[in-house]
Amino acid sequence: MFMESSETLKTEEQDQNSSEPVSPPPQRASRHDGLWETVRSLLIVLIGVFCIRTFVAEATVIPTGSMEDTILIGDHVFLNKLLYGPQLPYTDLRFPRLVPIHRGDIVAFHYPVNPSLMFVKRVIGVGGDVIRIVNKKVYVNGKRLKEPYAHFESSAIFPLRDNFPPPVQEISELPAAWGLNPDWARELPRYIHKDGLHVPKGHLFVMGDNRDDSLDSRFWGFVPVQNVVGEPLFVYWSYKAPTHDWTDDRLSDRLKFDVSILWNFIGRTRWSRMGKIF
Repeated sequence: MFMESSETLKTEEQDQNSSEPVSPPPQRASRHDGLWETVRSLLIVLIGVFCIRTFVAEATVIPTGSMEDTILIGDHVFLNKLLYGPQLPYTDLRFPRLVPIHRGDIVAFHYPVNPSLMFVKRVIGVGGDVIRIVNKKVYVNGKRLKEPYAHFESSAIFPLRDNFPPPVQEISELPAAWGLNPDWARELPRYIHKDGLHVPKGHLFVMGDNRDDSLDSRFWGFVPVQNVVGEPLFVYWSYKAPTHDWTDDRLSDRLKFDVSILWNFIGRTRWSRMGKIF
């Protein structure tokens, strides 16, 4: 009797154990979940890059020699945009400017004549300043500027470029071939007084350091302060190539130039300029 009862109890326990629910083995993440994680990661990276480029810093290349010898043709620089009140994309709203713009600052700005273009120049005068150039020498508010950065390619003296502002009665006689913008030629007399050119409030008078080869405020006018987007921080790469290679928009020429960069990368990279801080 006792042995039969023990066996009966064992059988009942086995039946109870076998009747307990068994949890299914963990399933692997589906292929759909893995794809979504990849897409989500890419979106986060893209949004981060977009925010940094829009609000913090932007990379750009200098295609002309108007700022030589401070900035060379082919210098690739990072622009600091955060301190200059970056603009919200597709709106007219801007963050507050954190720093004022001073004389002597190098700034990047939207070209007033064609805002789709980005220019880099040095600030010579701010709102309220009086500008006069006499035989290549720059005077601000009656005092000559000390400009160790200024570069001159020749000693020849030309009106408008080297003596500015020109006499009002001579403006209409200046040849357009010298680069004088027609709209600026009509507005220029409004700002000319006996002591020089008066810079209006909220505007900048800018010039390139390469004074003999720079289209700047002498030729097309003032820069509205709101056009300024940043200042160059440092050179992260510099490649020796002429202006036309950087500015040519034809696809065949662009591809040819890109191939030449790959082929001549080591030889034409200006290694000594990498990391140069402005």
